[in-house]
Parts: sequence; structure tokens; C-alpha cells
Amino acid sequence: MENSKKIILFDGVCNLCNGAIQFIIKRDTADVFRYAPLQSTIGQKLISERNIDSSNIDSIILIEPGVAFYVKSDAALEIGKQLKGYGVISSALQWIPGSIRDIVYDFIARNRYKWYGKKEECMIPTPELKAKFLS
Repeated sequence: MENSKKIILFDGVCNLCNGAIQFIIKRDTADVFRYAPLQSTIGQKLISERNIDSSNIDSIILIEPGVAFYVKSDAALEIGKQLKGYGVISSALQWIPGSIRDIVYDFIARNRYKWYGKKEECMIPTPELKAKFLS
């Protein structure tokens, strides 16, 4: 595993989450991120190694190797800071208290399957994208 890459753990069966990963991949022009479903063996290993309580996390974790991990709206905004064209808005949104941001985040997370649906199994990346996914 590349130690210099930030790792995004996402709900691999969630259509909204899969769409978000596709959005990130297209805008990650500096190749900052690697990806793994929360449900995968590597995803569970990374969560366990960091003692992350995943029972309260509904869809996204950002791991910065050797630095920290972020969850919920903090993770989304940290990811946004790295994407071309989204750094300013992500930085500005961080001025909103995390507790308020997470109310909105949790509302969307609770309803994501109802609004966007879910897959029976985690997505399988195309051959071109396979190198960006941890296994």
C-alpha cells in the first residue's frame, strides 16, 4: 500500500457513495487518493488499526497515513480541499461548526438508500481504475 496516498473508505453498496467516488476520481488531478469499500477486508483492517468506532459512521472515512483520520462532514470537506475547483468552498464551509454540518450529513446518510438506492455488492472498478482501489 502506498503510504503517501490519502485513503477514502466508502460504503461500497451505496449508489450515492459510488457516485461520489466517481466524482472524486474525475477531479483528483493530482492523484492524491486511493479507495476501498468499508465492507472490504482492507477497509475493515484500516478501521481496526485506527480503533475507529464504525458503528456511528454511515458512509465515509478519510485516512491520512501517519497523520489523522476524518469522518462525516470533516472527511467530505478535507477531500474537497484536494479537488480542483473545490478547495475554496470546502475551506469556507469549515467555518460552519462541525456539529451543525454533521446534522445535515447524518440526515443525508440516513436517507441515502431510500433516495439513491443500493447495490447488492460493492462496485467492481474498471481495469483503468483498478490501481486506485486497495485490495
